[in-house]
Amino acid sequence: MLRVEETSGRVRAAPARWTVGDVARIDPARCPVAPLIGADDVARISDDLDIWDAWPVQDDDGTPAAIGAGETLWMALGAPRFDDPDARHGHARIHLLRHRDGRWQDLGPAMPDGFAPGSREWSGSAVLEADGTTLTLYFTAAGRRGEAETSFEQRLFRAHARLVIEDDTPALRDWRDLAEIVVRDPRYYMASDAGTGAIGTIKAFRDPAYFRDPADGRRALFFAGSRAEATGEFNGVIGRIDADRDGAPHWQLQPPIVDATDVNNELERPHVVAHGGRYYLFWSTQRHVFAPACAHAPTGLYGMVAESLDGDWTPLNGSGLVFANPADAPRQAYSWLVLPDLSVISFIDDWGRGTADAGARRFGATFAPVLHLTLDGERATLAGD
Repeated sequence: MLRVEETSGRVRAAPARWTVGDVARIDPARCPVAPLIGADDVARISDDLDIWDAWPVQDDDGTPAAIGAGETLWMALGAPRFDDPDARHGHARIHLLRHRDGRWQDLGPAMPDGFAPGSREWSGSAVLEADGTTLTLYFTAAGRRGEAETSFEQRLFRAHARLVIEDDTPALRDWRDLAEIVVRDPRYYMASDAGTGAIGTIKAFRDPAYFRDPADGRRALFFAGSRAEATGEFNGVIGRIDADRDGAPHWQLQPPIVDATDVNNELERPHVVAHGGRYYLFWSTQRHVFAPACAHAPTGLYGMVAESLDGDWTPLNGSGLVFANPADAPRQAYSWLVLPDLSVISFIDDWGRGTADAGARRFGATFAPVLHLTLDGERATLAGD
């Protein structure tokens, strides 16, 4: 039975709570961990381009769309290399990547200069229609184009393009129909520029991830948000935007579906995978954005499971943690994305170093080795564990 609450005269499903008690079940000494990343795993796409958050150009069911024999297209945030890797966030563009014969190729910025409405482009998702040509990109516009001072305002946009092959190289042409998907509802979601802008304190209204329900064809976007009217700084939530059931390209913003108030500030890149008749909601988060009462929780992939897209959402493994980075390299990878075949992609962050290690940050800025999950009801493990 769904929990309900009364809000402004309307009855709606209450968000699932990710609580301090859930996180207390995590034992850092015994939690599942990803394999240690070594030097042989760090294969850059380009010497002068750093990439991080990535997602496939997907079919409607979430599977990476095949555009040729063994060939897929991906998108990732990219920026020039900086001495301080955190500087990349102020220069992020969405790049189009080709994966063919086990190799990655950077095809340049996905959208033309001056098209996106922000000063930077942050994470999203991309869907290729059945015609194999029409592409829809859902993305985060950070800041405003032409702003004099970099801001952390985040807005959710959609745009269409045409996928073409020119001289054996994929390209996106005829960008059009740029539109803001929804406007933030201040009853439920805090303004995204309400934080200080310091790493770990930024508020969220970002990362739209597309999902089509195999049970009834409903389309939804899941995104990272911040709870309105929270009294503390740790107020991360996961929101949902529903498409009209008649197929019209109209979207309606829903109240949060997961609330991590007093637990965590950022539930990043939330996304859903349908498996075994259940729905698995995953997100990434980092140790430094947990509240003090949850400071033992590691950087890792977290999630919940439900019998339907409408909930009730229950923390996986009793705590929400699916797996963490290893203790010897607690920041080695981040931004995990689970695909329908339960493979898991991420990027290499500060690899090969422990928390106390001195010296320059070793930012990998490329794809991490692919991992694989096993899902069984409310249990989620790394395959082979």
